[in-house]
Amino acid sequence: MSGLKGRDIIDTERIIRLGVAPSDDHNQTLIHNVSPPTWTNPEPSGRYHLVVIGAGTAGLISAAFAAGAGARVALIERHLMGGDCLNVGCVPSKSLIRSSRVFRELQNAAALGWHIPEGAEADFAQVMRRMRALRAQISAHDSAWRYRDQKGIDVYFGSACFTGPDTLEVAGKTLHFRKAVIATGARAAIPPIEGLTEVEFLTNETVFNLTECPRRLAVIGGGPIGTELAQAFNRLGAEVTLFEAGPQLLGKEDPEAVAIIQKVMSDEGVHLILGCQLQRIETTATDKVLYYQADGSLEKISVDAIFVGTGRTPNVEGLGLEAAGVYYTQHGITTTDDLRTTNAKIYTAGDVAMQWKFTHAAEDAARIAVQNALFPGRRKLGTLTMPWCTYTDPEIAHVGIHEEEARKRGFAVDTFVHHWSDVDRAITDGDDEGFVKIYAKKGTEQILGGTIVARHAGEMISELTLAIVGKIGLKKLASVIHPYPTQADAIRRAAFAYNMTRVTPFAKKLLGLWLRFTR
Repeated sequence: MSGLKGRDIIDTERIIRLGVAPSDDHNQTLIHNVSPPTWTNPEPSGRYHLVVIGAGTAGLISAAFAAGAGARVALIERHLMGGDCLNVGCVPSKSLIRSSRVFRELQNAAALGWHIPEGAEADFAQVMRRMRALRAQISAHDSAWRYRDQKGIDVYFGSACFTGPDTLEVAGKTLHFRKAVIATGARAAIPPIEGLTEVEFLTNETVFNLTECPRRLAVIGGGPIGTELAQAFNRLGAEVTLFEAGPQLLGKEDPEAVAIIQKVMSDEGVHLILGCQLQRIETTATDKVLYYQADGSLEKISVDAIFVGTGRTPNVEGLGLEAAGVYYTQHGITTTDDLRTTNAKIYTAGDVAMQWKFTHAAEDAARIAVQNALFPGRRKLGTLTMPWCTYTDPEIAHVGIHEEEARKRGFAVDTFVHHWSDVDRAITDGDDEGFVKIYAKKGTEQILGGTIVARHAGEMISELTLAIVGKIGLKKLASVIHPYPTQADAIRRAAFAYNMTRVTPFAKKLLGLWLRFTR
């Protein structure tokens, strides 16, 4: 890995100051890559084709794409390169989820003929150690050394602040640019619950620093991160209570899909409190006490730790956006569909401006922003077909529109469903909870969207995404042969259901006459 040979030992104080713990070899490697203590910022000379603020997914892709096309690029990061995804998001959370899945499978192993000693417990410290090791390994991909030495990008560490429409300052240096991309991302939103800010609580920025599993954990927020981590921590040994203000978890998802997840989580022991309002939080000598309103009465519960996962707040503070003529609100930077801000020289990408707060959305948005900023043409964010996945077990993956959304837009859909209980491979795997749903424009084979609930739904949704992007209809999708037995064959089976609708009574009568004639 570039820059690792002969590296200095990073002092514990620096690691803690950067919000990373504990100070083991894995985190030493991580910090060496994403915030090197001996880093020297370059001396700016002349005007950059592109300055990128923020080295998370959107910023890294913006810088790499522009530099790969021959542009002179500066990349600025005030904290850790790799952003949330590498350091406190996708990478550590999926590592934790993977470990929790293994432990759950071991708990259920008797049904498959394996006998695990009673009372076996997850080794939480090892789970987190593995997470830190994998994060350190992957951090080489996002390292300052790689972007400087291999991609030829000027990497600056420090807080960027615009001083005019085409200038900014970072670490006492003034940078001039032709175009800029703001990719500063977002952070955990803190809900206005009385007493919350007076108690110690966890967010995605701190939860992966844990080395011991909380005995009793309250999770506030039933969105993707809250739901994923509630299930994972429960499987790893915590007694988890999940609070959600809405009537269901994952409010944007298909209610039938969510019902499956809620049943699985409840059966596993997660205490789901839906449609509730948290009133206040207090501390005692030993506990954190949450008071909440549910079903018309005031209840309370005592826990050891609280995790807050109630959405995201865009990082717009301290950027000097007013000096640059860039308009923003509490919801983020205002942009047009081509990702241009109110300053025609400045574009955005990622969570600081977009409703799609996914790593893969940030990646494609970055390419759109850079292409529109530096080259002819006007690519539009709204033309993207965006899939997503929530990594519960089973997973929920979706692309395109839902039935409810179609009704709101004023057109009808036909829904074709195939359940895993009718899929041989799902039955043999013991993964027969869930389904494939395909939504088509009523009376046609045009695919408008789809939902998959399955152990590996995120791996399967791309077939439906490809069908939508490539304008492949249900008739063609039904002709795609899958190996037997596979779970993904359910996609083809759902498409078969459309073919059966084409066999009208009249067509069936004609076929019957033909068969009688040729007998």
